[in-house]
Amino acid sequence: MADNTVDQISLHTINGSMGYRIKSFIGISSAPGAQDMEGLFKIFKVPKTISEIDGNVDFSDNTLLGVVYFKDYATNDNQPSVQTVIFDNETFNQDIFITYSDVRSNNSGSYYFELEQVKLSLDENTVATLKDIRNIESSKNK
Repeated sequence: MADNTVDQISLHTINGSMGYRIKSFIGISSAPGAQDMEGLFKIFKVPKTISEIDGNVDFSDNTLLGVVYFKDYATNDNQPSVQTVIFDNETFNQDIFITYSDVRSNNSGSYYFELEQVKLSLDENTVATLKDIRNIESSKNK
């Protein structure tokens, strides 16, 4: 994934009866050990524009589902690679959006994530869908 880009992962269904939770989320440099970088991947429940991609992590943002921060150094063998992964255990049933920023340079990176599928009851489906609609509407009004 190139620096300052957004990927959309299509998960929505016609009736919204399938939910998802993040099980794992990791990131890696596109050239491990060969470039100095500090990459930041974030997963959101709402679409993001290129201008909204930044190196900040705001856990008060209720549309943020997960974060991966990693460092990789080519110039300092005494400094090991570091990775910090944080994700919410929230169930969602709509598309998700992954942003990437190299906060140190402009190198590309790759991500890997696993989702757990959860069959939603009608009540859970309604709640998840309404939360997603509310999040999308509130993000448009910012």
